[in-house]
Amino acid sequence: MFEDSLIESGGKLKTKRGRTSLIAFIVQIGIIVVMILIPLIFTEALPRTQLMTFLVAPPPPPPPPPPAAAPVHVVKQIQTDIINGELRTPTKIPKKVEMIKEDEAPPPVMASAGVVGGVPGGVPGGSMGGVIGSVLSSTPTVAPKIATPQRIRVSSGVQSGLLIRKVPPVYPPLARQARIQGTVILQAQISKDGNIENLQLISGHPMLAPAAIEAVKQWKYKPYLLNGEPVEVETQVQVNFTLSGG
Repeated sequence: MFEDSLIESGGKLKTKRGRTSLIAFIVQIGIIVVMILIPLIFTEALPRTQLMTFLVAPPPPPPPPPPAAAPVHVVKQIQTDIINGELRTPTKIPKKVEMIKEDEAPPPVMASAGVVGGVPGGVPGGSMGGVIGSVLSSTPTVAPKIATPQRIRVSSGVQSGLLIRKVPPVYPPLARQARIQGTVILQAQISKDGNIENLQLISGHPMLAPAAIEAVKQWKYKPYLLNGEPVEVETQVQVNFTLSGG
């Protein structure tokens, strides 16, 4: 009987302890939840100073320093009495007038028994400037030689005076029958030996031009001399075709 009472009392005591621990645990959790919810519900209780520091943007960076000013060059004006090459009229009378003294020119050196400017020990009648001056004055000056051109242009009248052999042209039979006459003008190039090298027709009847070219090819001239040297010549040659009794 005593044992039953002990067992029953032991079971009751254990049951009360478990409930108490559960209640205490629930109360502590409630207190923690209330402590967490109070700041979220009542925001006025939070420190405003700390909230403002969180919400305010940081200040902008300071502006860069101004650029350094360029150095100023001071131009010192020198006062002068000459303006544009002319003497300026003074505005006041100077207290002291300075006199400019020029050095006297040294006396000319007299060469013994020579001329002015010669070397000592010269002979009478020596040349001005000494030995070097006499050498320079005695050196003959040679004019530069002008190069002779290889080809020149000469008028037909001048070149005709150098003609030494003239072959007359053969009158074309067709031109004679057609009573064609006139002058054929040719551009001729004459070599240094006086031979015809190139002929070009300038003007003339087509029926007369071949006979004129064939005849002028056989002409011969004296060499044209320029500065004593023969040169090539360009000139014009005229060949006349005239019918007898026409």
